[in-house]
Amino acid sequence: MTALTKEDIEIATRAAEHFTRLYYTAYDSPTRVDDVPNFYRPNSAMTWNGNPYGGVDAVRELMAKMPPTKHEVQSYDCHPIPGSQPPSLLITVSGSVTHGGGPAANPASTPAKSVDGQPRVFTQTFILSPDSTTPPASGGLPTYYITADTMRFVG
Repeated sequence: MTALTKEDIEIATRAAEHFTRLYYTAYDSPTRVDDVPNFYRPNSAMTWNGNPYGGVDAVRELMAKMPPTKHEVQSYDCHPIPGSQPPSLLITVSGSVTHGGGPAANPASTPAKSVDGQPRVFTQTFILSPDSTTPPASGGLPTYYITADTMRFVG
């Protein structure tokens, strides 16, 4: 197994910041049904709260069924996975997400303890693979796509 270099760690750190910003901006945008699937490939796997989805079309269908979102990323961490150059990345993200218009958008009949429209704590883990078919992104960073993605509400 190839040891990680300081450059691998620097690439991972920059790529994680870049990816996290782009991904959640796309996810929260009105055009997410078209934008978010671009992060995936036909062989990508996603698990959303225990429900499996495979490939770009399934991600697009999930995005189309979901109400608008607003993510607040509190933290993320990235670890380069040795074995490829540039390395694949394991990224873990935690934060909160509000679906719909927030509590003020709920009908008056919504129970006070309902999670509808309330911020919910989530954790999301991604495995990103370098995309050799696309030129490097801004700042010379490799272009990555999501190989695997699992999202879970934790609160």
